[in-house]
Amino acid sequence: MALRITILGQGAWGSTLRRLWESQGHQVSGWSRRDGGSPLPLLDSSELVVAAVSMAGVKPLASDLGPHWPDGLPLLSCSKGLDLVGLCTASQLWGQHLGPQPLAVLSGPNLADELDRGLPAASVVASEDGELRQRLQAALGTPNLRLYTNADPIGTEAAGALKNVMAVAAGISDGLGLGANAKASLLCRGLAEIGTVLRALGGQPATLYGLAGLGDLLATANSPLSRNYRFGLLLAEGCDESSALARIGATVEGPRTARASLALAVREGWRLPICEQIVGLLPGGVEARGVVRALMDRDPRAEAEP
Repeated sequence: MALRITILGQGAWGSTLRRLWESQGHQVSGWSRRDGGSPLPLLDSSELVVAAVSMAGVKPLASDLGPHWPDGLPLLSCSKGLDLVGLCTASQLWGQHLGPQPLAVLSGPNLADELDRGLPAASVVASEDGELRQRLQAALGTPNLRLYTNADPIGTEAAGALKNVMAVAAGISDGLGLGANAKASLLCRGLAEIGTVLRALGGQPATLYGLAGLGDLLATANSPLSRNYRFGLLLAEGCDESSALARIGATVEGPRTARASLALAVREGWRLPICEQIVGLLPGGVEARGVVRALMDRDPRAEAEP
């Protein structure tokens, strides 16, 4: 059944989703902050709102739209990251402003460029509302985008956010030419850190090994199409955060998520050594090989510990 969909955010991912769903016969409207104006007039005629804005854009947008949100209008959140102030996920931010409205999350190994070229991919629709996630699964899947479901939106978001940090680390490893052993070890330890944050935010451990966790990590930690991976390559070259972002010329969520994760770890008394070393590398002035050495020289511990 065709839906009337409004997509908030017209970056790479929002534009890709719009093309996919229009090709399936859905009536899709788009809004972007850079185009000016307000998306409010689009809400009343929509059957689904999809938020594909950067993490930094979620809170102001949710604050603006929350008081005017039509009752019962579902929101599908596609933003990947953690809020630096609230130390929470995008759907949690939306929930604070929308109240008890239907909420779901879309995440997975979805490199926009590959989907635009017609290559196959899979993703997960996560919601505590079983009827909503099944309805969205049936309506939004396409021949090249297979959708699965789960009941763990917070875990899905946490995994999708933290894998960006580990993709930065993978780019650093590859940029330094450290080899397959080092990268595999790094990503396994990265999964342990993702799991620490996921469980603490209330996510289900099994989600870590699904499409939004391990699946998304495998895609973004191994492809030059990933902005976070490319950002890591530039850090390995000696760039600081600002110069690396300037060269990429687009939003990179990994640095912001690393800072939010580290703030959460400090507050809760955890250790997130990969996040910690990446945050320390961002201002420049520290050689990437020194970060690797700091990780290798940590005290011995059990594999289950972060």
